[in-house]
Amino acid sequence: MTQETLQELLVEQLRDIYDAEKQLVKALPKMAKAAENEELAEALREHLSVTEGQVTRLVEVFGIVGAPAKGKPCKGMKGLVEEGAEQMQEDKGEMRDLAIIAAAQKVEHYEMSAYGTVRTLAEQLDLGDAVELLQQTEEEEKEADAKLTEIAMTLYESMGAEGEAAEEEEQATQTAATKSKGSAGGKTRTAR
Repeated sequence: MTQETLQELLVEQLRDIYDAEKQLVKALPKMAKAAENEELAEALREHLSVTEGQVTRLVEVFGIVGAPAKGKPCKGMKGLVEEGAEQMQEDKGEMRDLAIIAAAQKVEHYEMSAYGTVRTLAEQLDLGDAVELLQQTEEEEKEADAKLTEIAMTLYESMGAEGEAAEEEEQATQTAATKSKGSAGGKTRTAR
């Protein structure tokens, strides 16, 4: 494989990621608006700002490789965004927030893979400045994924606590009903 062929592959992959990031810039505000959990909404708004910086960084990488900064339609990201939009419409409350997190984490994992690939290509082409920029973005995607996991765990714990409280309430109601029947039965026996 020639350096020229690797360079073409790198540019092709960069164009795919560039389009993917542009799609996310449009999708993230909608996800943040749909989130009911304020910590999740804020994390999505913060990641929008990070994503806008990643787009700028990609423009720099295009400059380093000597190619114009333009995207090619990223079908993978389009599918992930559409799938996430469907789930946001179907679910409510904490379940919607968990669906948003699931969709966002799929996106983050897609991006981590894509950035890892282009970083490796840039390494093979000995493009140190591009490698640094791509590594920085890859790390940001990992941080976003970790933050989403943290928020999901908080939601799971909250749902577990609510579920335990409801279960305890149901048991108390059943115990009270059983005692009430027992007391009523006892009074009936006394009356005989």
